[in-house]
Amino acid sequence: MKDAEFLRGEKVPMTKEEVRLVVLERLNLRQATTLIDVGAGTGSVALEAALRHPELHVIAIEKNPAALSLIEENRQRFDCQKVKIIAAEAPCPLDIQADAIFIGGSGGNLTDIIDWALMRLTKTGRLVLSFILLDNLNTALTHLKKCAVAELECTQLQISQMTTLGNGFYFKPNNPTFIISCKKEAIDACDF
Repeated sequence: MKDAEFLRGEKVPMTKEEVRLVVLERLNLRQATTLIDVGAGTGSVALEAALRHPELHVIAIEKNPAALSLIEENRQRFDCQKVKIIAAEAPCPLDIQADAIFIGGSGGNLTDIIDWALMRLTKTGRLVLSFILLDNLNTALTHLKKCAVAELECTQLQISQMTTLGNGFYFKPNNPTFIISCKKEAIDACDF
């Protein structure tokens, strides 16, 4: 899906198209039954996952009232009522096991959210996180190395878009985005 298809807000983050493609691939949703999108922003990951995988149960968790409004507007825009929106700050009470969890926003609770996510993943469930801040990347990698995860991978994406400049074109760069993915290895979330 093109970014332009989503309604956007001035201070509401959105996982961009090229990053979404990698995130959705890393979540490995082909056999999944439930996806949780934490810090859903505009809902771009949750909605695209739901539209690509009609059998998938999708939950979008978001605390920002402006973002919650945008997720609802985008849900209506795409006629995708099956995405359940939860207005909460993660980690939050949620009595659901998921095959895949995406963390796109953490609001300063990153390690707590990682532990919460690992406890909600089914055995061998997939966890994918994206960041633009190096501090969050380092925090996540350091923490995940202590956790019962396998196939820990990290990728940096540097996307540039062709833009007109005078009579020519140039590539306007976006911020680098870091994507971490891993698979839950055992019942215990982390060993400290």
